[in-house]
Amino acid sequence: QVQLVESGGGLVQAGGSLRLSCAASRLTFSRYPMGWFRQAPGKERDLVAAISWSGGSTYYVDSVKGRFTISRDNAKNTVYLQMNSLKPEDTAVYYCAAGTPWGTVLATSDVRHWGQGTQVTVSS
Repeated sequence: QVQLVESGGGLVQAGGSLRLSCAASRLTFSRYPMGWFRQAPGKERDLVAAISWSGGSTYYVDSVKGRFTISRDNAKNTVYLQMNSLKPEDTAVYYCAAGTPWGTVLATSDVRHWGQGTQVTVSS
């Protein structure tokens, strides 16, 4: 069993910023690729950003490129999502996710461990 706990969500005005954090326990964090997904009401859970186990490679969906940055601190067992220039369409529950050690996490099918989610609401 592993535990992923997200924090940092909240209510922000359009154009503002938030920084999400995901703290991991009971896993060898540095070996896991990590990702952030989001799910709005009535919609599927989709990938937002991903980072390799080493932190050397990142991936972003087109809708967040240039606005969001994923990073990780393996010494702190934590992955972050810095979100700038937020838009109302970014409103969703954001989920931290871990894949297979030394693998990739680019889709829900890659995910082996999910966080509980944190709500992000962007007002216009």
